[in-house]
Amino acid sequence: MSANDRIRAELESHPVVLFMKGTPEYPMCGYSARAAQALEACALPYRAVNVLADPEIRAHLPRYSNWPTFPQLFIEGELIGGCDIVVELHEQGELARMLADAGKVS
Repeated sequence: MSANDRIRAELESHPVVLFMKGTPEYPMCGYSARAAQALEACALPYRAVNVLADPEIRAHLPRYSNWPTFPQLFIEGELIGGCDIVVELHEQGELARMLADAGKVS
């Protein structure tokens, strides 16, 4: 399976996916740590993918998403953004709403 197919499979299998360096428990960069903390504060489920453990996903995701840096948050297959956007959405109270709405069938 190609890297793009694996990325697509993650996004199709999980309503909320954070591609990050490290894991929420052991983040390997400050930006990934801040994004994971914002998601954890919402106390709603999400999928974390450690791009350091998969060099192909790390290399292909920036082209797939047209976003050059990590972390990258996707909700319902749509790129939301990186650390600054995730933290800002959390501070505004929007992130919890977006996560709560993710995966609901209209």
